[in-house]
Amino acid sequence: MNIIVNGGSRGIGREVALCLSQDINNQIIVTGRNIKALNTLSLRSPNIDALETDLSKPEELYGTFRDKIQSHFDQVDIVINMAGSLVSRDFVEIEEWEARLMMETNFFGPAAIIRVLKPLMKKGSHILNISSMGGFQGSVKFRGLSYYSASKAAIACLSECLAVEFKDSGISVNCIALGAVQTEMLAEAFPGYKAPVSAAEIAPFISYFALNGQKFMNGKIIPVAVNNP
Repeated sequence: MNIIVNGGSRGIGREVALCLSQDINNQIIVTGRNIKALNTLSLRSPNIDALETDLSKPEELYGTFRDKIQSHFDQVDIVINMAGSLVSRDFVEIEEWEARLMMETNFFGPAAIIRVLKPLMKKGSHILNISSMGGFQGSVKFRGLSYYSASKAAIACLSECLAVEFKDSGISVNCIALGAVQTEMLAEAFPGYKAPVSAAEIAPFISYFALNGQKFMNGKIIPVAVNNP
């Protein structure tokens, strides 16, 4: 499988890349802003290649990004959009640049990635977007997460829409809405909070679903949570 993991510098994305790399038949490109962290993945697993990418600047993804992907792969089988940005603060106190950073990283960036890579994807391919229980309709909401939750709701809804648009191409699109997972991002936003699940524990589930979920469902938003957030 030719796999793109967007947002693999740390946290869940990093663990997912490592999990997928255990199968030598998987060739993986991991993207992120921290190229040093990405290169450590390449050193650990020869079937992982690192590609420095900033999803908060989606306008830069068109053109050169696709060229770089095509220099590695003639087609893409799986795209996993893991990248996330979270600022926990009351709605009226969020700076404009912080709000835009979350929307660009959590929604516009992944959307641009999908637009760029879609021509390289064939029948049977799978796009898996990672959302949050904060963006899951009807879930309990938490103070300080308005923009973050809205951006994650947007990527979840986009997943449903694209499943319809891409159906004739045989490309499946699904979304996992995660509850609280212990990551660096969570620790930075909620100091002292301890999530019930670690990144290493959730990674095998996400990896399996990315590889196999399209065989059983399409256009689904799947809540996966012990605790919310």
